[in-house]
Amino acid sequence: MSELKNFKCPNCDGRLEFDSASQKLKCPFCDGEYDPETFGSDKGYTISNAKWDDDNDLSVYTCRSCGGAIITQQETAATSCPYCGNPVVMQGNISGDYKPSRIIPFKLNKEQAKEEYKKHLKGKILLPKTFANEAIIDEMKGVYVPFWLFDGTANAQIWYNAEKVRTWSDSDYDYTETSYYKLFRAGRVSFENVPVDASTNIDDNLSQSVEPFDSNDLVDFNANYLAGHLADKYNVEASECKKIADDRIANSTQSLFATTTVGYSSVIPISTRVLINQGHQEYVMMPMWLLNVKYNNKDYKFAMNGQTGKFVGNLPADKGKAISIAVSIFLIIALAVIAVFWFKIGG
Repeated sequence: MSELKNFKCPNCDGRLEFDSASQKLKCPFCDGEYDPETFGSDKGYTISNAKWDDDNDLSVYTCRSCGGAIITQQETAATSCPYCGNPVVMQGNISGDYKPSRIIPFKLNKEQAKEEYKKHLKGKILLPKTFANEAIIDEMKGVYVPFWLFDGTANAQIWYNAEKVRTWSDSDYDYTETSYYKLFRAGRVSFENVPVDASTNIDDNLSQSVEPFDSNDLVDFNANYLAGHLADKYNVEASECKKIADDRIANSTQSLFATTTVGYSSVIPISTRVLINQGHQEYVMMPMWLLNVKYNNKDYKFAMNGQTGKFVGNLPADKGKAISIAVSIFLIIALAVIAVFWFKIGG
């Protein structure tokens, strides 16, 4: 028995129909148009990275604690994991997996990373005194973190409810006039080099917080750039990162469209349709300085963008200091209230 196949619109899920005038598949609900030659084919992102061969001078070390795979030159006899601080053991030569096509070389050295760490701690009155330790700073490591970069084009249609509120007064009354509008925005936005962290060893919030990286500094990968630094081996496939890249493209598109709805008292999106045409993807390495500090049985992680110097990280708080400051503030307020009270009585 033959089966009737329905083609659904990627934007609104409506049924597509072939339009003889445009020679396109057309959606009668959102007016989306698609090429019948390519519609339905799984184009996805295309990848051009080559794979490691067996003839290279790089080694893979595995962390005993967190399982992270760290790439370094064969001359490195022993090291510690940049993510958890524990020793790592030699596993063997790297081979088989995709190798980076490009890399951003470190622009900032360890001494500069140390200074940024000190600045990050400076002025934090609730920070425990024992946390800031010179010995800890020396454990900061330069690591090339793996990223997938994605290109894509977003075709978007967004409807909004908008209001304009006008107020005025005369000698008798205050007046408010509210005008209601329906707004429609549509367009196409192209994106290049949308980054997604390709390692589970580094927290996504941490890696995203040190962004952006300037992709203009990307150069062809050469293992010589790893000299004196470590590199994390990717363990998240591009297919898994694609959803994150698509979400970032869609969110950026919606934010961009929102900037065109100025002049209203309020604007609320009521219907959003974003179709992403996926393009090229590639595996690259980005420079970061990483530090993991164990304090009171908890891990505190810090990262600095090795290209721009942007520094991020979470800090512990001394509960004793917090209580002391809270009590001091309470006493100051209480004394001020008492002083005002007695001043009024005396007056």
